[in-house]
Amino acid sequence: MFIGHYAVALSAKKAAPNISLGTLFLAAQLVDLIWPIMLLLGIEHVKISPGNTAVTPLDFYDYPITHSLFGAIGWSVLMLLFYFYIRRDIKDSLIIGFCVFSHWILDLITHRPDLPLAPGNDKMFGMGLWNSLSGTLVLEVGLFALGVYLYFSTTSTKDKSGTYGFWSLVILLLLIYFANIFGSAPPDVSVLPYVGLLTWLFIPWAYWIDRHRNFKIQIIVH
Repeated sequence: MFIGHYAVALSAKKAAPNISLGTLFLAAQLVDLIWPIMLLLGIEHVKISPGNTAVTPLDFYDYPITHSLFGAIGWSVLMLLFYFYIRRDIKDSLIIGFCVFSHWILDLITHRPDLPLAPGNDKMFGMGLWNSLSGTLVLEVGLFALGVYLYFSTTSTKDKSGTYGFWSLVILLLLIYFANIFGSAPPDVSVLPYVGLLTWLFIPWAYWIDRHRNFKIQIIVH
């Protein structure tokens, strides 16, 4: 799952207009942002195994801190508490926590059984949608389209930057997604963490976009 996680962040803007899209991106992708750091430190591991699934050649055989169920709960609580400490808004803090935990739920749907229950536990979870290329495309592209629609329909642009910045981000995310699916396998596992670290660049980009867009105030007439 890649653009599906961003779909959650885009969709959450409708429920939490006071949270910047950059913060929502950070929350929805938190565990994947930490994962390459864990790879570089040698704490977690991955290997390239072509044919592992129909969608990805990566074998995520060791990532209990970032991608276990208990790990996901822990990251969600930490992010929730940190946001509440900064903003003192319980509703928005709960939405942040949900965005973090949604990552594990979406991974549960797509991954083969490689998501551990907890560090040191051999119980694995995964529904294996990645074994179906067409099923994965329908779900993930569909979620992303919905997220883009919800964000775009509930915000308005302040200037051209709000329009061009948003749509260029959407197009780039789609290009990366399809390149990952239909491109060749990575040449070496050592490049993966450095490529993964590049996803941090989407965070300031999203903050910048959000500063150039306004939330549409919805007036309900009784």
